[in-house]
Amino acid sequence: MEKIYDVVILGAGPAGLTAGLYAGRSRLSTLIVEKGKDGGQIAITDEIENYPGQEVEGESGPSLIARMTAQAEKFGVERAGDVIKEVELVGDVKKLIGNKGTYLAKTVIVATGAFPRPIGCENEGKFVGKGISFCATCDASFFEDFEVYVVGGGDAAVEEAMYLTKFARKVTIIHRRDELRAAKSIQEKAFANPKLSFMWDTVVEKVDGDEILTSMVVRNTKTGEKTLIEADEEDGLFGLFGFIGLLPNTKLFEGILDMENGYIKTDENMHTNIPGVYAAGDMRVKSLRQVVTAAADGAIAAMQAEHYLANLG
Repeated sequence: MEKIYDVVILGAGPAGLTAGLYAGRSRLSTLIVEKGKDGGQIAITDEIENYPGQEVEGESGPSLIARMTAQAEKFGVERAGDVIKEVELVGDVKKLIGNKGTYLAKTVIVATGAFPRPIGCENEGKFVGKGISFCATCDASFFEDFEVYVVGGGDAAVEEAMYLTKFARKVTIIHRRDELRAAKSIQEKAFANPKLSFMWDTVVEKVDGDEILTSMVVRNTKTGEKTLIEADEEDGLFGLFGFIGLLPNTKLFEGILDMENGYIKTDENMHTNIPGVYAAGDMRVKSLRQVVTAAADGAIAAMQAEHYLANLG
């Protein structure tokens, strides 16, 4: 007979790992299913400054996640590496069907996170991994002493652009508005960085090249003027990084869980519209998507799962 877990958690980002920690500590039989590596978005973040209790002198996403993973393991949380293809969430026993197996649970916590929003320019798909990237910490070293462009104007875009200046000889932020949306403290650091420049009121319309990215067309949003930007002849390529927000990873739950613009709707206690099913983290409708709020969501979801289980019998 297949094991029926008290809790199965989908996703091992900050929300999922925190849910696992709380569920495991409550002596619930707990399984975390993750298709990739732990951490989600935070695993590709170079520097964290605003997580309470972090290493003050400097904390990276991977170092923080490694400790979260170890904490969850300490309390007996089981792990499975799998891609869930289908879910049956109604009823006392929920079923999650993956490529490698089927997982049964009395409660489910959805913590599937979000993924980078595409830049939205012509030919973009052809050059992802060939000049276009959405992860500075993953790919910055490939652009040592090259020119790099960053699309976006929020906290993530500016922070990742500053990280890229450690590698690239010049980094230009392309922003569709005439001022950044990033926090003032981050802006101050950016404007003081001599390797950073800014291309205001601009969007990328098209990218091109033979095998790798060597040119792009940008358009001024106010004048409509288009400009061709080409790689330096000696370089033979340039980098283009996109940091313009995230899209919720919720396609699996369409038509099953109530949503708003692709984000799962919950109450303040992480309850979805299906009893025994909770959502936590970036793919939930909420006002602030940060590590600290994801962790809080995960803790609440696990405690609510425990209450639900206590009332089952």
